[in-house]
Amino acid sequence: MERILVSACLMGRAVRYDGGAKPSGHAVFLRWREEGRLVPFCPEVAGGLPVPRPPAEIEGARGARAVLEGEARIRTPEGADVTEFFLAGARAALRRARDHGVRLALLKEGSPSCGVHRIYDGTFTGAKTPGAGVTTLLLQDHGIDVFTENELPQARARLAELESAPR
Repeated sequence: MERILVSACLMGRAVRYDGGAKPSGHAVFLRWREEGRLVPFCPEVAGGLPVPRPPAEIEGARGARAVLEGEARIRTPEGADVTEFFLAGARAALRRARDHGVRLALLKEGSPSCGVHRIYDGTFTGAKTPGAGVTTLLLQDHGIDVFTENELPQARARLAELESAPR
């Protein structure tokens, strides 16, 4: 049975920056949970950040690639550099995925860790820009397919492909 790395906040765990959760009630998600497929993980907490914590955004909306290459930082509204926490969390997520043989992940859209298609633009105004978070990009760089909580039908189809193909 394929395992799926999933943002812990989608499992209902209160790990978000504001101390909240974003639980998914989607039928596909609930079925995967019941089947024991889900491997919950919060890269920001695993990286050493507390709950609650200040919000953080990738500076200048340069994206995760720039962060991974050391060319951009992740900062709080006060300017505190929290890049190393995000990088440590991304590396821990990759280790967790490998430990469980994960080839598919379901992550929370928008965050500088888990965003898949959109991240906040670094201005702390609520504006978003196309791009991925550092955990998403690191997982993708290592061959793990990453979907958002809004792409469960696509994730389900990819899971079926993975399970029907020889490993």
